[in-house]
Amino acid sequence: MGLNGKIALVTGGAQGIGLAIAKRLAGDGAHVVLADIQLEAAEKSSEEIKSLGGLASAKRLDVTDLKEIQSVFDSISKEHKPVDILVNNAGITRDGLLVRMKESDWDAVLSTNLKGCFLCTQQATKQMMKQRSGSIVNIASIVGVMGNFGQANYSAAKAGLIGLTKTTAREVASRGVTANAVAPGFIDTEMTQKLDEKVRNAMLEQIPLGKFGSPEDVADSVAFLVSDQAKYITGQVININGGMLM
Repeated sequence: MGLNGKIALVTGGAQGIGLAIAKRLAGDGAHVVLADIQLEAAEKSSEEIKSLGGLASAKRLDVTDLKEIQSVFDSISKEHKPVDILVNNAGITRDGLLVRMKESDWDAVLSTNLKGCFLCTQQATKQMMKQRSGSIVNIASIVGVMGNFGQANYSAAKAGLIGLTKTTAREVASRGVTANAVAPGFIDTEMTQKLDEKVRNAMLEQIPLGKFGSPEDVADSVAFLVSDQAKYITGQVININGGMLM
């Protein structure tokens, strides 16, 4: 996609979908900074990307900590240049029925999945608006559109993420910055691989294409949205769900 010379920051980039995105962006020529609360894992993943011929580095980042976010953005600017691409992927789950959900579980998910995205986006847009260019992609979810049993906190956070994306897009468009979201459905990750076979089969029955998506399917869409081929696309939500939600 021609990302040579671009600096891309991927939060939650040490593993899963975040790592797949980082690998794809590095493969397209970007220098990818894997920012993750698990620094050792992020460093290991960055070394993997470098072994494949890509440019990568790792930073510890707790997306709920504003001072740490500011420090990461400042250090990237000093070591390289301001961030050109931000992928807000960091997220957690604390599932449970609404009537039994602990307030702490609600707060933890909203803080990481939504507030963290807001704080990182705020720092990125300050830099991007000055340089009058940049791309932001937020990793939402199908459950932010349709809801899901036992995920009131996660669904609310992802729905909020979609609203944040659209507002961001409107506010920064005049400065040449785009903001979009991707909403994955059931993706074949370590989490879904651990599910009971009956549960997995029940999920598959809801997907017209008859298979789970891969982290690379998500990465491909992100790579497109941050490329010049998508320079006239902003404020959109790309659904990646095999037809489960149309």
